[in-house]
Amino acid sequence: MSDKTGLAQLGKALAARGVELVSTGGTARALRDAGLEVRDVSDLTGFPEMMDGRVKTLHPKVHGGLLALRDNDDHLAAMDAHDIGAIDLVVVNLYPFEQTVAKGAERAEVIENIDIGGPSMVRSAAKNHGFVTILTDPADYDALVSEMEEHDDATSQAFRIRMAGKAYARTAAYDAAIANWFAFADAFSNELGPEALQATPFVETLPMAFKRSDVLRYGENPHQQAAIYVPQATAGGVPQAEQLQGKALSYNNLNDADAALELAAEFAGGDPAVVIVKHANPCGVAQGGSLLDAWNGALQCDSVSAFGGIVAVNTELDGATAEAIASIFTEVVIAPKVSAEAREVFARKKNLRLLECGSMPDPRRGGFAMKTIAGGMLIQGRDNGAVSESDLKVVTKREPSARELADCLFAWTVARHVKSNAIVYARDGVTAGIGAGQMNRRDSARIAAIKAKEAAETYEWAEPRTVGSAVASDAFFPFADGLLAAAEAGASAVIQPGGSIRDEEVIAAADEAGLAMVFTGMRHFRH
Repeated sequence: MSDKTGLAQLGKALAARGVELVSTGGTARALRDAGLEVRDVSDLTGFPEMMDGRVKTLHPKVHGGLLALRDNDDHLAAMDAHDIGAIDLVVVNLYPFEQTVAKGAERAEVIENIDIGGPSMVRSAAKNHGFVTILTDPADYDALVSEMEEHDDATSQAFRIRMAGKAYARTAAYDAAIANWFAFADAFSNELGPEALQATPFVETLPMAFKRSDVLRYGENPHQQAAIYVPQATAGGVPQAEQLQGKALSYNNLNDADAALELAAEFAGGDPAVVIVKHANPCGVAQGGSLLDAWNGALQCDSVSAFGGIVAVNTELDGATAEAIASIFTEVVIAPKVSAEAREVFARKKNLRLLECGSMPDPRRGGFAMKTIAGGMLIQGRDNGAVSESDLKVVTKREPSARELADCLFAWTVARHVKSNAIVYARDGVTAGIGAGQMNRRDSARIAAIKAKEAAETYEWAEPRTVGSAVASDAFFPFADGLLAAAEAGASAVIQPGGSIRDEEVIAAADEAGLAMVFTGMRHFRH
């Protein structure tokens, strides 16, 4: 047992009921240290542990004792003939393969943490669940003891079936982790040489292993059932955040909180930033000299949509910002750290879900995004592409100013998190208007401008923030109409991927309007 949580207590409970304990290596020592009598597996099999412990339980006296059908006369005769005793209970947890990979261990250490004997015993015991109980999770130890108390030191068939299913799920997840390591990590290892490189990272058979973290009240709608699953290995994100208060997170809460956190992570280590998300789209994003300034900027972008939204920040959440956030109805707030003052403020909003994530996810991390479709699944690499100022190509007669370039990059960062077709206006590190999810780019540009105009009326500004702003488009302008709509809204600079067959027409329109425009060479569709 690599995880010895609860081992001593379980051993004592079993010994108290007359169960003979048989174990190997470190687990046997731990039981003896707890004052328990333990029989070594080598004594049971008549063979010593060998080859650095690689061979110890792979023996007929172990697997015969696990697989023998107690109601089969031929099996019983074979047991008698070969002096094989029946084994009624197996408690195993496997070598920590996933944890070893997660800590970045060298290949040799990873290989040594591939368990062979453990999964073999688990599968043998689970197959013969009619007679044998298998436990693979310390969380089930108390349930085992309760079963034995209730069933005269035995277990019920229902319990054995449930534990067998859980055991096979564990070995399936374990094998999936190993297969994926070979496919995605080991196959690209420099130490194996170029001949090991695959032409594609997409293996022929994709094993998947996620553990259910929680059953949710419902899915996107009340008539849909839902649950959340997380990877077996350690990961950082919304599911791993500590919920400090509030109602249970719903399916939509989790989806929106993830969208907000992913965008806030783009600004980790930079000026204080606030992201407000509604229906998985940002409706306001801002950076400022203080978190409160950033909150005010983000809210003013679209205060109507912010009602009932999800808020993520990139730094410690302070009391003053918490007071401002609490002044409107907010579903979820997530921050890497929440101050005592902020906790006190939100405590007055008992239903508000407050999450502390500790650290921000890496927006440039690798991995895959998955989406089910009827009859299959689509898998792609995460959109972790990014551009810097040196990547930009000026294509208009007028070059952007330093401020316009900064606004272009800020708007571009936000746009990659907005559903296509995406248009984002930004000025001075604050979104001025966001158009999302439209069927054409011109409408997205117009909708974003309308929101900016409404904000100016609400806050009694002299003009919308789109005037003098930079506008980002997640994909190229196929026609000049979308760019002209942005120019009508007052934008002075444009950032877009380029690559349309009508690029020259769009560039000419930008020149005529006096705009500065840069191409990124990279698009960010988000469907």
